[in-house]
Amino acid sequence: MRRLALRLLAILMALLPVGVGAQGVQPDAALRAKADALVEILDGRGAYETYFAATFRDKVPAAQLSAIGAQLKAAIGAPQRLETFTATSAWSADLTVGYARGTASVRLVIDPAPPHAATGLLITGTAPRDDSMAKLEAEFRALPGASGFGLYALGQGKPVPLLAYRADAAAPLGSAFKLWVLAELARQVAAGERHWADVVTVGAPSLPSGVMQTWPAGSPVTVQTLATLMISISDNTATDTLLTTLGRAKVDAMAASAGGSVPVMTTREMFAVKGDAALTRAWTAGSVEARRSLLAANAAKIATARLDPTVFAGKPVAIDSVEWFASPAAMAGLLDRLRGADATTRAILSVNAGVDPAIAKRFGYVGFKGGGEPGVVTLNYLVQTKDGRWYAATGNWHRADDAVSEVRFAGLMGRALALLAAR
Repeated sequence: MRRLALRLLAILMALLPVGVGAQGVQPDAALRAKADALVEILDGRGAYETYFAATFRDKVPAAQLSAIGAQLKAAIGAPQRLETFTATSAWSADLTVGYARGTASVRLVIDPAPPHAATGLLITGTAPRDDSMAKLEAEFRALPGASGFGLYALGQGKPVPLLAYRADAAAPLGSAFKLWVLAELARQVAAGERHWADVVTVGAPSLPSGVMQTWPAGSPVTVQTLATLMISISDNTATDTLLTTLGRAKVDAMAASAGGSVPVMTTREMFAVKGDAALTRAWTAGSVEARRSLLAANAAKIATARLDPTVFAGKPVAIDSVEWFASPAAMAGLLDRLRGADATTRAILSVNAGVDPAIAKRFGYVGFKGGGEPGVVTLNYLVQTKDGRWYAATGNWHRADDAVSEVRFAGLMGRALALLAAR
């Protein structure tokens, strides 16, 4: 599945690295000037051709940037002013852009060489002004298609819901199913059945996201590396290798105990089934055992199938059947289980925070895994406040008739985290 379900955000990632914020950073005057001009760009009035470098324009055409700007306007009104400017290097900054009904957090990177064109722009989150739990729930309810979310306090017993909407309804997870695999690995390590340093060989390549699909066949790698790539960059080949290493029956048992659907497909199996109309029909009509039989009977075919990446280039495909499923409540319980695992498990979960850095820094710990495909997005967070309180925030949005806006959904989940941080 795709790397973090935030496709529209990810495509705006800086082509130059964004530095880590540091005290005493002295921004170049050109960076401030570029930041001041960003409001007009986001409003569709700026000079796209001169504001952005050719490397950026090649990846993000003007029409695509305009579409993102329109999504932001629909959510929080028209951009009005630059509210905050925090340099992270001489050539990069984290910004807050004020809109009529809210704010947008933005990362900006410019070329050190004149004329200092923008090489990177990343919208990391949005928030309305004077937000509340009631406003958040109302906006979830207004999403077209189906959605659900839950905010939970975590402690000694079961997760305690603080706010929930359709939190018991199972929904497609995309790559968030990889949390089941991580949980089973953590269980095996805790039981002494396996060690983080165990070395295995990379299995059959899947489609990206990830990097391992390009590695030489049979490359040795530790299970900790597999897990880290699986969670942090949603590496599909790492996921499949780890799932089969741990044992399909054991991963199925973990998924079932966590309230998830079974059998748990590998990503290669999902791509192959979705890309074959006959297999899709058989999977959709089949029982759990029939689906297991289908995977077993077609194992050789699937192992050598030429996977078609264009399956995910258009409208949603079989998102109500050829997917992995669990409810927000079940995902919160799974995150709570991972909270109780060892320090390595929690460290793996926190490599990619998956949220606006301005929100992430309000917590002492942020663990994350999202997922998505056309018509599906899900985001799942395990957070600890700086005073030690633990929470889970889990949510999903899907529709079979059209794509969903990852920008809009990421904004909602970012707001949920901000509300938790303010408790």
